[in-house]
Amino acid sequence: MIYPKYFLNLLNFVRRHGYLPSFREMLLLTGLKSTNAIAKHFQNWVEAGLLEKDRAGKYVVSSAVTGLPMLGTVEAGWPSPAEEELADTMNLDEFLIHNKEATYMLTVSGDSMIDAGVRPGDLVLVERGREPKDGDIIIAEIDSGWTMKFFHKRGGRVSLEPANKKYQTIYPKDELKVAAVVMAVIRKYHA
Repeated sequence: MIYPKYFLNLLNFVRRHGYLPSFREMLLLTGLKSTNAIAKHFQNWVEAGLLEKDRAGKYVVSSAVTGLPMLGTVEAGWPSPAEEELADTMNLDEFLIHNKEATYMLTVSGDSMIDAGVRPGDLVLVERGREPKDGDIIIAEIDSGWTMKFFHKRGGRVSLEPANKKYQTIYPKDELKVAAVVMAVIRKYHA
């Protein structure tokens, strides 16, 4: 894709730093002399669909720029003819994250959730402040230790259940604090 003048400077900054540059930082990136000129570029990029404003009114790179192409579906059962066609684009943040301010990632250690498809070295995307439902995988502090398990509540009794037969179900003795609910598991197959 061919981007308008200076927009590639902005994208390279975002890739390096993980956030959008301020108007003053854009002055350094572009060599322009006025923040008014930068503001005009930002407005033009919004109109072109390259930038948008989030709920807080801050500029963010548009999902049209950051999205990945969706090329259709693939059969995971018996082989079937497949046709590649651009179905849409998808922004992984929009797909995976419901509440950005309450979302963070953790690296998995241990194998107690391996039968649920959560392996050591995987990343889990978790959301704090979400009320766990029966069957959710949660991150919890239980009796002064931290764990990730299935949350079960039957009647007034809570249990934390592993997904590996080597481990026992945990019943809180003193206290249980649910820190977050697991929203997604991320596994990278190749470096």
